[in-house]
Amino acid sequence: MATVTDAPVRLPAGVRETLRLPVVWLPWLPVAVCTVAFAAGAGLPERWRYLPLAASVVVLGFPHGAVDWAALPRAVTGRLDPRWILLVGAVYLVAGGAYAVAWFFLPVASAVGFVALTWFHWGQGELHPLVAVLGADHLDSRPRRALFVLVRGGLPMLVPLLAFPERYRAVVAGFAAPFGGEFATWPVTPGVRLALGVTFGALTVAALALGYREADDRRAWAIDAGETGLLWAYFLVVPPVFAVGVYFCCWHAPRHIARVATLDDVAAAALERGRLAPATRRFAREAVLPTLGGLAVCWALWVSTPQPPTTLAGAAAIYLVAIAVVTLPHVVVVTALDRVQGYW
Repeated sequence: MATVTDAPVRLPAGVRETLRLPVVWLPWLPVAVCTVAFAAGAGLPERWRYLPLAASVVVLGFPHGAVDWAALPRAVTGRLDPRWILLVGAVYLVAGGAYAVAWFFLPVASAVGFVALTWFHWGQGELHPLVAVLGADHLDSRPRRALFVLVRGGLPMLVPLLAFPERYRAVVAGFAAPFGGEFATWPVTPGVRLALGVTFGALTVAALALGYREADDRRAWAIDAGETGLLWAYFLVVPPVFAVGVYFCCWHAPRHIARVATLDDVAAAALERGRLAPATRRFAREAVLPTLGGLAVCWALWVSTPQPPTTLAGAAAIYLVAIAVVTLPHVVVVTALDRVQGYW
């Protein structure tokens, strides 16, 4: 099995120690609390299920990709190179613009594509905290990393389908509805869900077993296994919209924000000294204007949809479509960042 020998990036010990709490341990808390509560039978009124998504507009979720304009130039050149900033802007304009247009002409395909895109992105977003922060040596080959991305991305994107098929269908159909798209049939029957569950469960076990066999640092592997098991349970028992919203704000976004902070020399120096606050403030300042631009995308989609939403679920669908539009160029940037930092 081919081993990655020229990378990935290794963070200084002080930075790793500072990031362990917000990147590794704090995301577990809300996820674990929700898992226990809903497994014990807790209920939640439908309107409250959208609260984490609503919060994500300004709290970590939507802004987490707003510093792409600075992250990639810093990764490539070590500074805010104007040419690279313009390149990132062009990626957002071209890829995001093309995807926005696609929603009006191919809404069903665009909705399904968003699920696939998010599957990949949320899987790739888990590599950096495990490899760079925890030093997980069981992910030292490209094939094992690919399997890891497949499993980790499938936890929020596939597992809810197994446990809440009708709610999952309603959410995906809701993406397309404001643009005139309808799902004529829902292909995921009980038999298909069973096959998907068994297959994905086998992939999960295989990924962890291969990792255990190759791990020299069993502590990092144990954290990987613990997170995987926790997320399996979480997405099996927590209602999908609420579960994805909490995961987006409390798990995925903070981990990416921590990653881009390490690319900024000033923020990284603060982290090396054990200081999170200065790094957080720098991120917030750099994210403000692009976040406002993202909110403008939300507004543009809202006023231009053929069938403007009249319900809370419909409004959430428009917001998620706006996220989809900016997620495509965000994935292009993060994939380039992965290449620069040696993950592939």
